[in-house]
Amino acid sequence: MQSGANFIQNSEYKKWLKDLKQKVLHTQLKAAVAVNTTLVQFYWEMGEEIIRRQAQSNWGDGFIQQLSQDLMAEFPEMKGFSARNLKYIRQWVGFYTRAPAIGQQAVAQLTQIPWGHHLKIIAHCQSRAEALYYVQKTQEHGWSRSVLTHQMQSGLWTREGKAITNFTATLPSPQSDLAQQTLKDSYIFDFLTLSKQHSQRELEQGLIEHITHFLLELGAGFAYMGKQYPVQVGEREFFIDLLFYHTQLHCHVVIELKIGDFEPEHAGKLNFYIKVIDEQLRGAADQPTIGILLCKHKDKLVAEYALSDIQKPIGVSEYQLTQSLPKDLQSKLPSIEDIENELSGEL
Repeated sequence: MQSGANFIQNSEYKKWLKDLKQKVLHTQLKAAVAVNTTLVQFYWEMGEEIIRRQAQSNWGDGFIQQLSQDLMAEFPEMKGFSARNLKYIRQWVGFYTRAPAIGQQAVAQLTQIPWGHHLKIIAHCQSRAEALYYVQKTQEHGWSRSVLTHQMQSGLWTREGKAITNFTATLPSPQSDLAQQTLKDSYIFDFLTLSKQHSQRELEQGLIEHITHFLLELGAGFAYMGKQYPVQVGEREFFIDLLFYHTQLHCHVVIELKIGDFEPEHAGKLNFYIKVIDEQLRGAADQPTIGILLCKHKDKLVAEYALSDIQKPIGVSEYQLTQSLPKDLQSKLPSIEDIENELSGEL
């Protein structure tokens, strides 16, 4: 195995380095330019070359260090050629090319999101299927790195499209498939700090006060229309907990909140609300209204039975909260100011 210094005299390495420098110049990569398809594509090709040459020529990690020094010397204004980043590039390509390797279509999809997103994805994901899922979602919705991180930490991969619904029986295809993928098996409202004995009204108010976080957790396409939305039927007035319009499904979405376990009668009430919205708000270009019942816990079999004879499209999902601390413990925790002062003293 060769040391870093020996690579300077290695004719094969010198020729390859010259070709690599020409490729950098040809693609006109600049550190000031935002990470784009051309850069990520270049990283992919370079990563493949690094893996191949290390395997064929028995070049060790000294090769990475030497390559980093040579590229940074030639292109001092560019970022991305540190030994650390070159190792990330090798790890990234290796993650997707281990047998069986992904196809060219998947590779092309990888180049559509920024490099920093890729580092977050391969650091978090355990499988290529999960990683490609987040790559696709980032591309579809234009997630920032912080939003991507939030979605991965909340386990979106394991929750999306897993809700109990009757969509197949009540919606035409492909509307039923799209609606199914829109719902999650559980919604994580970790931006709320409600007491264990919170009321339904407190939950509703908390979601609206944090509407940006709520919409992020619901997913792309939800447009908020109102809470306790009034509808008139006969001589009586009813109030829908939350009403949305979904811009991708092109339909109204009625959300009912239940702070306890799912009960079969909940589906009947939601079915009634969906009927009302279909009759009173649905336009000629709108798809059938969808209902989502959010409860603290559901028995899967009970929910499936309850939805089996319902004529309107309904999904049943759970929600999870971050419980607030008891008051006697809150006083024992350091304040934000205490933490900042302590950190400032260590700097």
